[in-house]
Amino acid sequence: MAYNPVVEVAIRDFRSDDFEQLWAIDQECFPADIAYSKAELMHYIRRPAAFTIIAELDRSIAGFTVGEMIRQRGHLITLDVLEPFRRHSIGSKLMVAAETRFREKGCLAVFLETAVNNVPAIAFYNRHEYVVVKTIPRYYHGTLDALLMGKKLVSEK
Repeated sequence: MAYNPVVEVAIRDFRSDDFEQLWAIDQECFPADIAYSKAELMHYIRRPAAFTIIAELDRSIAGFTVGEMIRQRGHLITLDVLEPFRRHSIGSKLMVAAETRFREKGCLAVFLETAVNNVPAIAFYNRHEYVVVKTIPRYYHGTLDALLMGKKLVSEK
């Protein structure tokens, strides 16, 4: 499967005026029963140990990720890239930025959840060396299982 050419993407931190766009992106990226409500997304963004990283292309938000550190573990809460910008390395740039942030905070590993039927996401995470740790039964609204995936982080020197 061919990838689109790499595009120039600006990676930056979240600003409060980004929120409505991020929520709209999350609604586009996930089915209604998995996408976050406004209150849920705001809750995750505002958590004390959380960070939100934005990917911009021509001053338009193409994607974002929210992560947080819990002890020495990173938790990638969400990674969203709008459909027209997928396969342009934007998700990979966001992943690298998040993993760098986790390393800077002293995380030894990072974990995430994804729906068992989200084949493109599972393949993406596999390409980034995430492995399935376990299946979480009925994780999404009590009906859909999730995979808990993880990756050990090694300090980049």
